[in-house]
Amino acid sequence: MQKTFSVLQGEKGNNKSALKVNKGIEQPSSFNPEAAKLFKDSKPGLLSIEEYVEGIRSGNRTILSKAITLIESSLPGHQQLAEKIMELCLPLSGNSIRIGITGVPGVGKSTFIEALGKELTLTGHKLAVLAIDPSSKRTKGSILGDKTRMEELATDANAFIRPSPSAGSLGGVAQKTKEIIVLCEAAGFDIIFVETVGVGQSETAVHSMVDFFLLLMLAGAGDELQGIKRGIMEMADAIVINKADGDNLRKAELAQREYKNALHLFPPTESGWIPFVSTCSAREKKGIKDIWDKIKEYEAQTKKNGHFEKQRKEQELKIMFETIKESFNDSFKNNLAVKNILPKIENRVLKGEISSYKAAKELLDVYFKNISADK
Repeated sequence: MQKTFSVLQGEKGNNKSALKVNKGIEQPSSFNPEAAKLFKDSKPGLLSIEEYVEGIRSGNRTILSKAITLIESSLPGHQQLAEKIMELCLPLSGNSIRIGITGVPGVGKSTFIEALGKELTLTGHKLAVLAIDPSSKRTKGSILGDKTRMEELATDANAFIRPSPSAGSLGGVAQKTKEIIVLCEAAGFDIIFVETVGVGQSETAVHSMVDFFLLLMLAGAGDELQGIKRGIMEMADAIVINKADGDNLRKAELAQREYKNALHLFPPTESGWIPFVSTCSAREKKGIKDIWDKIKEYEAQTKKNGHFEKQRKEQELKIMFETIKESFNDSFKNNLAVKNILPKIENRVLKGEISSYKAAKELLDVYFKNISADK
């Protein structure tokens, strides 16, 4: 017994031991040198307006990324600089097709975007992917993991992926997405993808800033998982059933027929376009080119009948009013007179001493009276 113990522990003066620790697998580096090559060096800190605009026009990804960061910033100084950059970039924008892509979590959005994206970049297109990541309403933090999910596209010289936090805005759509689209178009990207969170609320907002709206679906997932489809199917210009491969192929084909029949119940679209339903396997890259061909068909048809341009003009007006609403909301919340009286009003509402409507009217009266006094 003592001898056995000594063998396990190692004899005195003997380094041998029965205990053996296997060497672990070496982990890959988190730094991607191929992706880093796509970004040219530029001087640190803020640049001049001319340097930002010239860098964007020349396709410098580092400067484009810095300009996008300015747009996303809440600092007043950054916002003023971003506005001037936007003014100069606006005439250079508009020469792309903007495609919204949504679907429930797990439908394979990232795999689909990478498969379609590679199809486009290989044929000479320049693609920008604006992936809206859900963020915490409390901390504003987000995962921003799309570059890790689209490894091939992230190292593609003709692709640019920009994950943006939703910052708690409606349904997870980043408030600054439209401005980022303008910068990417000014940088020469002729195709813009806007990927939404896919939780059922962001689709309306994305629909109001893109030319073509694509809804990714799963076959046989059940209505509980696919609750996103209610009210959204009639907004879609295309419904694509992904993961149509292996044992799932028959289910996908059946789902395709069911959705085609369902679309016949919807009223005709204003664009005159008849939404199509198709299947694909993003993993096996099957059916991807057919989807792009259909998108090009849509673009040609709507440009010919004038709907393409009409829709974009209507979207600009909608964004204008949304911006006014957001600015008013910020102004109201930051008004000192409102801040002083707000806790008291809130307390009265909680105690049931005053209705919510009456409280809102009192706060608005204080706000407008304070605004008038300032003048």
